[in-house]
Amino acid sequence: MQKLYRDHAIVLRTHPLGEADRIITLLTRTHGKVRAVAKGVRRTASRFGARLEPFTLVDVQLHAGRGLHTVNQVVTIEAFAGPISADYARFTAASAMLETTDRLTDEVVDPSQRGFLLLVGALRTMAAGRIPAPLVLDSFLLRTLALSGWAPELSVCASCGAHGPHHALDIRAGGIVCTACRKPGARAVRQAAVEHMIFLLAGDWENAVTAEEPVVHEAGRIIADTITWHLERSVRSLSYVER
Repeated sequence: MQKLYRDHAIVLRTHPLGEADRIITLLTRTHGKVRAVAKGVRRTASRFGARLEPFTLVDVQLHAGRGLHTVNQVVTIEAFAGPISADYARFTAASAMLETTDRLTDEVVDPSQRGFLLLVGALRTMAAGRIPAPLVLDSFLLRTLALSGWAPELSVCASCGAHGPHHALDIRAGGIVCTACRKPGARAVRQAAVEHMIFLLAGDWENAVTAEEPVVHEAGRIIADTITWHLERSVRSLSYVER
């Protein structure tokens, strides 16, 4: 990596450093996840303080260091924070998206850029407000699991491959399971919830938005539990999401 480089990035989170600086965690388009110091950003006279807030798509110039990089310049490309922060449901759902991305993404470069593009698209959809926030979140979580190789099997038995429909889901086994493969701990699941998750994974909003509220809630719990199982700890922001 060159010492000085530019990239597009989404601000995932920030936290203070000293009296005036801030550490910024970025998901960049071509350099993976990067942690960088923005010096003096907490001063009122900072020239780019407001541009380095979560939910913001930026064009950033960074200087690579041994550990933390340093932010030299930043230009806002698209600010999703305004419309997202104006609505509690959107804010909590989008916060869960950023936290999950931060937990699941490491510093390894993703040549396909799919993770970055997925997050940008999900934030843009969330900010637009045309799709209910929980549906955008659940679709994003399922697709993120798929990119990580952890998407639940929803068409055939995750253990033996028998074609469904099946009426039990075992997160440890990797998805729905047939009666013969069902083990203690597997949960009963309605076929409507399974179909709803298939629509969410495919981005089929026409069918996803017509799901009944109990179906949406059931699918949301399954998706949240699947994320928690693979991360081996809960995503704190998910507990605040309005469903």
